[in-house]
Amino acid sequence: MFLLLVLIPLFLVLLLNLNLYKVNYKIAVLIAGLFSLFQMFFIFSPNFFSTGLVDLLSLRFECDGISWIMLFSIAIVSFAAICVLYASETIASGKKFHFVNLVLLALAGMNGLVFVRDIFSIYVFIEIIAATSYVLIALDKTKKSLEASFKYLVISSVATVMMLSAVAILFMAAGSTDFIKVAQMYKEYGANPLIVVASVFFIVGLFIKGGVMPFHGWLPDAYSASPNPTSVFLAGIVTKTTGIYTLVRLYAIFDFNYSMQLVFLVFGSLSIVIAAIGAINQDNFKRMLAYSSISQVGYIVLAFGSGTILGVFAGMFHLFNHSVFKSLLFVNASALESRVNTNQIHNMSGLASRMPVTSTTSVIAFLSTAGIPPLAGFWSKLLIVLALWFSGNKEFAVLALLASIFTLTYFLIMQKKIFFGQLKEKFNTIKEARFTIRLASLFLCAITILTGLFFPIILNFMAFLFSF
Repeated sequence: MFLLLVLIPLFLVLLLNLNLYKVNYKIAVLIAGLFSLFQMFFIFSPNFFSTGLVDLLSLRFECDGISWIMLFSIAIVSFAAICVLYASETIASGKKFHFVNLVLLALAGMNGLVFVRDIFSIYVFIEIIAATSYVLIALDKTKKSLEASFKYLVISSVATVMMLSAVAILFMAAGSTDFIKVAQMYKEYGANPLIVVASVFFIVGLFIKGGVMPFHGWLPDAYSASPNPTSVFLAGIVTKTTGIYTLVRLYAIFDFNYSMQLVFLVFGSLSIVIAAIGAINQDNFKRMLAYSSISQVGYIVLAFGSGTILGVFAGMFHLFNHSVFKSLLFVNASALESRVNTNQIHNMSGLASRMPVTSTTSVIAFLSTAGIPPLAGFWSKLLIVLALWFSGNKEFAVLALLASIFTLTYFLIMQKKIFFGQLKEKFNTIKEARFTIRLASLFLCAITILTGLFFPIILNFMAFLFSF
C-alpha cells in the first residue's frame, strides 16, 4: 500500500509528458499540489502500516514510524514549494511545467528512500534526488544559479564516490547490502580498519549531502541563488532527507560506539556555532537563512550524537519542526522578493505595514527557530538538551542552550531591519504577496503553532510511531 507513494508520482510524470491533452503548467501544478495533499492524508489511513514489509525485485521495502514522519514532512514542504511555484512571476510557464516534473521525480526518490532497507538502494535513491536537485537549482539559468548548481554537482560527486566506495567495501565484507546482513557483519568485524574506513566514508558523504559543517561549501549558494520554489523545496526537505534522515538509518546497521558518537557531537556543535556566526554577517536574506539552516541541522546531528533513543526521537522531531519553520521562512523570502525585487536586507525597511501576513508569520518562524515557548521549536530543542544531559554530554547540552540565545539575537536583528523602522518611499505602493504564497505561509505557520500548543498529544503520537 505505501509503495503507491513511489509509483504514483512516476506515473504522473509519464502522464504529464505524454501530452495527450496538451497539459499546461497550471494543470501540472494543480496535479502536483493535489498529490502532495493526497500523500499528507493518505498516510493517516488506518491500514497504512498494515503491509509492513514488502519484497519487490529482490529489494526490501518497509514502512515504520520514522518513515511516516519523513513522508509527512515531505508532503508539507512539497505543497508549500508548489504554492510558491504557482505564484512565481519570474519563472516562465514552460519552466514551471519542467519544475513540476522534477518535483514529482524528487518526490518518488524521497519516498523511495524512506522505505528501502539496504545501503545500495539508499545510495541509488539519494543520487536520483541529487540529479533532480542539480536541475532545479539551475532552472532559471542565471549566472549565479548555474554556478551554484555546478558547485553542488562537483562537491556532491565527491560524496557520491565516497558513499559508493563504502557500499562496495561493506558488500564485500557482508556479502549483501541488506541492513540485517550488514548489521551482523558489524557485530563480527566492526573493528576491522577497512570497515571503519567504509563507515567514515559513508558518514562524511551524508554530511556533505546534508550540508553539515565543514562540508557545507555548496549549500549557501544553492539555497540563495536558486529560484524561489527550489529554495523552499531544497532547504525545507531535500537536504534533510538525503543527508540527515539517512543518518538515522545508520543506527540500524553501524556500530555506534562512543568514538562515533563523539564525531556527531563535534560536527553538530561546529555546525551550530560557526553557521550561526556566519548567518549574522549576511546581507542577503536567503543566504542568511541558508546559514541558519546549517546551524539548525547541527542540532539534529548533535541529538543523534547522544547515542540514545531519546536523542533519535528528539532529532527526528526537530527535523520535522525545522522542515516546517525553515520552509516558512523561505516562503516569506519569496514573498519579499516578489514585491521588493531584492533579497538584500539593507534595501528593506518598514515592510510590516505593507506586508502584515509575511511579517507576522516571519516573527513566529523566527521565534520557533530560536526555541521560544510554546512554539514547536522549543519542544524539540528541549528534548535535544535533555537527551544530551541525561546521556552524560552536559557540556554539549549547555552549548545547545547558549546557541539558541544567539540564534534569537540575530533573528530579531534581521526582523527589525526588514520589517520595522521607517518604510522607504519606494515601497509605499507595494501589496502583500500573491494568494498562494500567503496560503503556504499561513499553512506552515499554523502547523508551527499547533505543534507547539498540542505538544503532549504530538509527543504521544510520536511515541506510538516509534513503536512500529
